Amino acid sequence: MKQKMDNLTPARVVSELDKYIISQSAAKRAVAIALRNRWRRMQVEGDLKQEIIPNNIIMIGPTGVGKTEIARRIARLIDAPFVKVEASKFTEVGYVGRDVESMVRELMGYAVNQARARLVEQEQEAAHKIAIEKVLDYLLPLRKNREELSAEDEERMARSREKMRKKLLSGDLDDKEIEFEQSESENMPFEALPGMSMEILDFNISEMLSNIMPFRPGKRQKSTVANALKIFTEREIDKLVTREKVAEVAKKSVEENGIIFIDEMDKIANAEKHGGIDVSRSGVQRDLLPIVEGSNVPTKYGMIDTSHILFISAGAFSMAKPSDLIPELQGRFPIRVELNSLTEEDFVRILSEPENALTKQYKELFKAEGVSLVFTKGAIAEIARYAASANEKMEDIGARRLHTIMNTLLEDYLFEMPDPKINKVRICKRFVNERLERVIESEDLSRFIL
Repeated sequence: MKQKMDNLTPARVVSELDKYIISQSAAKRAVAIALRNRWRRMQVEGDLKQEIIPNNIIMIGPTGVGKTEIARRIARLIDAPFVKVEASKFTEVGYVGRDVESMVRELMGYAVNQARARLVEQEQEAAHKIAIEKVLDYLLPLRKNREELSAEDEERMARSREKMRKKLLSGDLDDKEIEFEQSESENMPFEALPGMSMEILDFNISEMLSNIMPFRPGKRQKSTVANALKIFTEREIDKLVTREKVAEVAKKSVEENGIIFIDEMDKIANAEKHGGIDVSRSGVQRDLLPIVEGSNVPTKYGMIDTSHILFISAGAFSMAKPSDLIPELQGRFPIRVELNSLTEEDFVRILSEPENALTKQYKELFKAEGVSLVFTKGAIAEIARYAASANEKMEDIGARRLHTIMNTLLEDYLFEMPDPKINKVRICKRFVNERLERVIESEDLSRFIL
């Protein structure tokens, strides 16, 4: 659901997040305020507008409690460019891992696709109208010496064209074949090699190829009218939605609304101040610093100013603390919120309240096989109890534990369907106990390790 920022107050943001994420009110409030502050900044006039920087956020809490989901949901809510990166990736192979600036290029790439999709949607109708006229030109070729035509001939041609247009729009001519010239882009298709990173293609491939192998007009192709209409529509869209226009819209979107979520931030904190990998961790922090502070990052679409991108970082911080980050980086994440471990009561709510609750997802999966799936209140309470128990006995992986438990609970039905004998499945407290008690109570909990 995408809403205009004018009406998206902090209270409404929290209300929207409550539909998908249980508990964690402090984190929801923090991101809601950060979003609204962006809108407030846009209302400021003069030079002061550039001086107002976003309050970046550190979310502290165990895995599976909703850190990533909160960031992802707010990005969807305002239809903002969003990417998620793992800080630990930058330390791989002894600090010869990914380039830290790649996250900005990735964000820009996402924004370009997003901007093009929006612009195409806006221009689709206009492009389609032009395409219809182009197809009609091939169906009813215009005479070269139109000035020699009488008024009566002109009127007759107009009537014929109108009749042909009605047939075209009704689909009567879809299978008719026409012949037309290929465009330059269709004549020289380009595909990236498998495994090739698009980050290295910082130049216009079509321009390069056109210089090497100039396009020779006159090459023709045959196609049905229906397919030709699609081809001409795409051609017109390419004319209306230019690369430069898309890049301009995407650049503005990234610099004013972009969100970068940096996960596993605790993995680059120096918990122990001695040698080894700490050098790598400090290096990553120092590389992150200028980007979070605000700098110009080169991309194939131009320079991107990161000064007003919202950075949300997250980590368990069980072995390290936010204070183990270098002071300069700590200062760039002034808002810190702690997310709580999920309780048995939280699990009950997670299974029943959110719009994308796991029980609702499985009901739809069973429905696809023509089977009705029903969970009793007792069953949901019992599943929540087992999830809390498994998290206590083993590693606390939060709500992700529910995925494993639900799959174990319904595994036999998921395997046996479709089966004419199975048309309704009722999950009650007794069934949950029979399926899960022997697994949870035993010491061998390997089935519950994700």
